[in-house]
Amino acid sequence: MIRLLFSLVIVLLSVAHVSAKSDTIYVNEDIQLIHLQDSVFVHVSWINSERYGRISCNGMIIVRQGEAVMVDTPMNNEQTRQIYEYLEQTWGVTITRHIAGHFHVDCIGGLPYLQDKGVKSIACRLTVNKCKEENLPVPSIVFEAEYDFTFNGLPIECRYYGGAHSFDNITVWLPRQQILFGGCMVKSARSKGLGNLSDAVLDEWDVTLEKIQYAYPNIQKVITGHGSIGGSELLHHTIGLVRKKQATL
Repeated sequence: MIRLLFSLVIVLLSVAHVSAKSDTIYVNEDIQLIHLQDSVFVHVSWINSERYGRISCNGMIIVRQGEAVMVDTPMNNEQTRQIYEYLEQTWGVTITRHIAGHFHVDCIGGLPYLQDKGVKSIACRLTVNKCKEENLPVPSIVFEAEYDFTFNGLPIECRYYGGAHSFDNITVWLPRQQILFGGCMVKSARSKGLGNLSDAVLDEWDVTLEKIQYAYPNIQKVITGHGSIGGSELLHHTIGLVRKKQATL
């Protein structure tokens, strides 16, 4: 009990320290934690890509009672280790669950490290099957289209609504905070295009997002896979980009 109270105090003090400035904690020059509300954070990791230059990748971290859920990992084990150790050493918080948004490296690139730490990973069956097919690290908890669980008193909902950025991409919804993790199927406001389309399902993408709009009419914040977060307007923005691309095919 004392350890849990101490961990909570550390988290709140850390958040209070950065909130007065920018709500951003700088773990190092390539990793940031952005506080959204309560103990919900966006983890941002930067990498240097030969094709795209320096790019950022977003995930989400939910902290409750000395434990954390990580939604998507950074693209590699090293950055995942840095976040894991920062939470553990600075806040006394241990990552115990991971949710994979889809099978790409910006969702499961650090999964081997987490699995070595005994972290249980959640993914839809489409993702798990693809990981097995491609000889990628395989998440341990499998669901079909819906998976709800309570994490130390906080409800978390995982849903598969259809193909978009990839055939297997899911959403993660926090009903209490009304925060939607859309990942790479939702583009930031500054995005002029859809990015990597190697596994995209273009003829479904806009319909999938419309299903999400209908399912979550009261979204307060949307976390994208890359770039700045926003509100429900990002779903509408992405639908426009998809339909613009569809018109060229």
